[in-house]
Amino acid sequence: MRTYVLGGGCFWCLDAVYQQTTGVKSVVSGYTGGSGKPDYESVASGRTGHAEVVAVTFDEEIVPPDVVLGLFFVSHDPTSLNRQGYDVGTQYRSSMFYADDLDKADFLAARDAAAADWPNPIVTEIEPLGEFYPGEDVHQNFYAEHPFAGYCQVIINPKLAKARKHYAAWLS
Repeated sequence: MRTYVLGGGCFWCLDAVYQQTTGVKSVVSGYTGGSGKPDYESVASGRTGHAEVVAVTFDEEIVPPDVVLGLFFVSHDPTSLNRQGYDVGTQYRSSMFYADDLDKADFLAARDAAAADWPNPIVTEIEPLGEFYPGEDVHQNFYAEHPFAGYCQVIINPKLAKARKHYAAWLS
C-alpha cells in the first residue's frame, strides 16, 4: 500500500474522484502544508498556510501510481495558481506532498508528463509532507453523502465526467 497526499482545490472534489477509483483503499480529506493545528474555518481564512488535501491510500498491485497521479492532473486545473474556479486562496493550491524520495520522483515524473496536456505551464507545487491533519467528519466522503448539493452538481460532477473520459477503466 502507498499513500499520496494531494491538493487540487476543494478536497471534496478529489475525494469524490478517488472514492470511485478501483484499487483505492481509503481517502481522507484533511489539511497539510501550514503552521498550527488547523480546522476548516482557520484554513478557509487563508491565515494558516495549509492546503485542503486528500490522503489517498491505494494498492499499487491493483492501480498503478501513474494512474493515481494521472487522475489528479485531469481532476483539477494544475495551471491555475492558488485557485480552482470560484475557490480562491493558497488553501486551494495545486500541490503534492511527498513523504519520501519515491513519492517525490513519482510526483516530478507525473507533473512532467502532464505538462504536454495543458496549454499553460503547470504550477503544481511539490513539497515535503509535514503533519497531515484529518478534516472534520462533515468533509469526509462529502460527494457520496450529498450528491445533490449544489456544489456537487455544479463543480464536482464535471470533474468526475472528465476523469471518467480519461480513466473510465479505473472508475466505478
